[in-house]
Amino acid sequence: MNYREFGKTGEKISALGFGCMRFPEIEKDGKKIVDGEKVDEMIRYAYENGVNYFDTAPYYCNSNSEAALGHAVKDFRDKILLSTKNPMDPSKDPDKYRAMLETSLTRLGTDHIDFYHFWGINRDVFDNVILKKGILEAAAKAKEEGLIRHISFSFHDDPSAIKHIVDTAEKEGIPFESMLCQYNLLDRANEDMITFVNEKGLGTVAMGPVGGGRLAAPTDLYQKLTGKPSIATYELAFKFVLGHPHLNCALSGMQNLDMVKKNIAVASSDAALSSDEWEKLGAALEDLKKFSELYCTGCKYCQPCPAGIDIPRIFEMFTYYNVYGLKDHAKNMMAGYIKDGGKTVADCKNCGLCEKKCPQKLAIRENLKKVTDLLAE
Repeated sequence: MNYREFGKTGEKISALGFGCMRFPEIEKDGKKIVDGEKVDEMIRYAYENGVNYFDTAPYYCNSNSEAALGHAVKDFRDKILLSTKNPMDPSKDPDKYRAMLETSLTRLGTDHIDFYHFWGINRDVFDNVILKKGILEAAAKAKEEGLIRHISFSFHDDPSAIKHIVDTAEKEGIPFESMLCQYNLLDRANEDMITFVNEKGLGTVAMGPVGGGRLAAPTDLYQKLTGKPSIATYELAFKFVLGHPHLNCALSGMQNLDMVKKNIAVASSDAALSSDEWEKLGAALEDLKKFSELYCTGCKYCQPCPAGIDIPRIFEMFTYYNVYGLKDHAKNMMAGYIKDGGKTVADCKNCGLCEKKCPQKLAIRENLKKVTDLLAE
């Protein structure tokens, strides 16, 4: 495994980070729970093969991710970096921030969190919640007490807001120490800001390095770029992300042991593109536009839907249809989904709640109709 300096935090971070939002689940007593046995195996394998950064959040996997991760790492807790998050909303205050922190500590079975994030913030939340309500000071207090080691944020907004957030926190005397943001071949919006914050001393982590699976399809792009034999597109995606000179870690949400092994193999090789390959890639990016027609990352922030529509699953079907070219398979998936009582756009209450929560700002209702019309024809 390759390791990098994590900004000026004093930590060394593995090039591959383990995202814990897609743990395998099983059903028990009518409820979905994390398959602890499989998670323990995946996490231990990742640790034994060099992964040292594990990222979770309170609501991942039906609010079971933190506890599952805590159990999986208990034998080597002090040899890894744990990252989790605190959701921000207009009702958040220092007491609620502290309560959520203490809940995460309990679930993770640890006395400290290495990188504690203000979760998915934008400029408005930073200015009107984190600053105005004194929550930044609450984070500083928790750090002084040793409950958290580094104050961090994850981000979903216009990239220009990153500079405001980082510079303002620094002026307040409570600087951020790492940033987690979207970055991949399809979405390069944060590219310059990754450089900016890293030069300011922040550690940088990219989420969605393979575009939520959109970049998992085979392609001959690598051969076009380098003249070398074709490689899997997900490998090219990792090479690109890890090729950013100011990006410290690529965070991948891994669902099974095979995915863990494949990602570790890529991150343990010479994963970065050369400068020449990087330049050639810019000219070849147009070839990838077809992958981003419907850019759902599968994050499930849109869930639960009041009408019971499994939006990520339906959009995944479209990926099989549009990206992989498995049209019959995608239509069979839709037929099976409907046969099993799955809700579709026909059941939509038109409340728009999903679109308000979508980090990618997708026109979900419009796309649900398009996908349903296409696959259920």
